Amino acid sequence: MSDNTQAQATTDFGYRQVPVDDKKPLVRAVFESVAPRYDLMNDLMSLGIHRVWKHIFITAMDPRPNRTLLDLAGGTGDISFGWLSRGGGKVLLSDINPAMLAVGRDRALQRGLTGDLSMLAADAEKLPLPDRSVDRVSIAFGLRNCTDKPAVLAEARRVLKPGGRFFCLEFSRVQVAALKPVYDAWSFRVLPLLGQRIAGDADSYRYLAESIRTFPDQDTLAAMMRTAGLARVEVQNLSGGIAAIHSGWRL
Repeated sequence: MSDNTQAQATTDFGYRQVPVDDKKPLVRAVFESVAPRYDLMNDLMSLGIHRVWKHIFITAMDPRPNRTLLDLAGGTGDISFGWLSRGGGKVLLSDINPAMLAVGRDRALQRGLTGDLSMLAADAEKLPLPDRSVDRVSIAFGLRNCTDKPAVLAEARRVLKPGGRFFCLEFSRVQVAALKPVYDAWSFRVLPLLGQRIAGDADSYRYLAESIRTFPDQDTLAAMMRTAGLARVEVQNLSGGIAAIHSGWRL
């Protein structure tokens, strides 16, 4: 078989397998579609509980004035704004999608938070930042949409200063058996219908539900972080494992 006829490498896009090079444009299209209603989307997906999860997440990051934060896949700015409101130092809000960054910029202007907040349109798999340059790296509900997750973890470690810490908040694997059928029914039956009625886009919401199920479970992600060179990896389940916080240090 010639090189031209060999099967191209594929990756997951929800439950579909797509060529690796196609995933980023497909994900970009999803978030361009949902960007104006991204906060509503998160409320629908989590029944509003994502706000509590983010509060716990930001508290765990321990914001301090002398600490800098790189907020990867920062989208509309919730983590960046929370960090600043808790007294954290300068933030670089980064996202690959300009439509999401535009929403974040408008929200920052409304809150008067532009002084300590910078924005960067960049791919989390290949950051245009120097080694050992930030104290904290966060990614909330973004890692599952990245094509090369090990590359994102390796980049996070690279840009962390020694003694810096990486935090990931993501939908994960339900640990309470009684929750699973209810959660599945909500994700695959109700959520796409709401997406169609509220945003006119059932497919994007269906992808988001599927992407949660194809994301590595708690133990697998923890192992990936260790492979990337992060140390003292910890996992905190939220709401019975519907979401989880993973953290690790650059030592």
